[in-house]
Amino acid sequence: MKGINYFSILCFVWAFVGILSRILIVFLGDKWTKWELDKAYSQKKPKWIYAVAILSLAIIGFTWYQVIVSGVQFSWIIAALLSLTLIKVYTIILNYERFREFAKYILNDRKKLRQLKIIVTILSIIFILMGIFLY
Repeated sequence: MKGINYFSILCFVWAFVGILSRILIVFLGDKWTKWELDKAYSQKKPKWIYAVAILSLAIIGFTWYQVIVSGVQFSWIIAALLSLTLIKVYTIILNYERFREFAKYILNDRKKLRQLKIIVTILSIIFILMGIFLY
C-alpha cells in the first residue's frame, strides 16, 4: 500500500457499511426487517431519501473529479462502481413503491436475503482488498 488516499478511504467506508449492515441483519433478524420496512422504507416516501440522493450525486461527482485530477491509477474502477449506485437512488426517488415491494420481497425471502448477505460480504472484502492493494 502506497498510502491512504481518497479512493482507499472510499473503498474502506463502503466495505465498513456493507459488513456492519450484514452483521446487524444477522443479529437483529426480524427486528431489522421491521425497521427497514416500517421506518427506513415506510409506506409514505421518507423525506430523507432526497437528501441522500443529493449527497450521492455530490459524492459521485467529487469522485469523478478526483479520478480526473488525482492521477491515481485504476481510480475509475471505484468511480464506475459508485456510479452504479445511482440506479438504486433513482429507483427509490422515481419509483418508490416498486422499490419498496422489491425490498419487502428480498427481506421476507430467507434464501434471497442470504444470497444478498453473501454478495454484499464478498463485495465488501473486494473493496477492502482494493483499498489496500489497488489504491
